[in-house]
Parts: sequence; structure tokens; C-alpha cells
Amino acid sequence: MAESKLRYSDEELQEFKEIIEQKIARAQEDLELLESSYKNDANNGTDDTSPSFKSFDEGSDVMSKEANVQLAIRQEKFIRDLKNALLRIENKTYGICRVTKKLIQKERLKLVPHATLSIEAKRKQ
Repeated sequence: MAESKLRYSDEELQEFKEIIEQKIARAQEDLELLESSYKNDANNGTDDTSPSFKSFDEGSDVMSKEANVQLAIRQEKFIRDLKNALLRIENKTYGICRVTKKLIQKERLKLVPHATLSIEAKRKQ
């Protein structure tokens, strides 16, 4: 039974490591897209110099820029959490609930690989 194990095997940890590395790569691509959208890297147009009156457009541009900044901040936190999970894999403490000290279910870790709480501990919060 999985509950009696103290930690995941090295093979299982390697499997989780691969999942996490894929998620980090995808998350970094998403972050780059978000950053380029609010930094206007790809926009070399003359939108900001045209004398037209488009205050409504500018307002929505500002709002979408702010939304993208917020998404980028969340994405950076997600990447940081995933990298912390990689450290836990190296320390062989990955997948151990920080509250109950029991193994977090494998299915949960596959869906939320940066999880540090079991479902049981999460419900108690």
C-alpha cells in the first residue's frame, strides 16, 4: 500500500521530474508570450504617435496590459513553485505532505506537480 511508504522511489521521482520539467518549459514559453504582449516587443508600429482620438481603445489596452502583467506574475510564481518541486525531488522529500507527513497521492501530483499538501490537509485548511 502506498500509504506505508515513506517516500517515492527514485524511478517515481524521475517520472515526476520529467513531468515538472515539461511544465516549466511550457510555462516559460507562456510567460515570454505574456511579457512580449505587455512590453510591446513585437509592436514597432506608429500606434502611439498617431493623433487620433481613441481613448476607449487606450483604456482597454491599459486594462489588457495590466491583466497580462498579473498573469505574468502568476506564471512566474508557478515556475518558481515548479522549480522548488525539483529541489524537493533532489532532496528526496518530493510528494510528502508538509502537514500530515504522508505521501501525497500520485494522481494529485501528476495534475498538480508542485503540490505540498495532500487532499486531506488541503480540506482542513
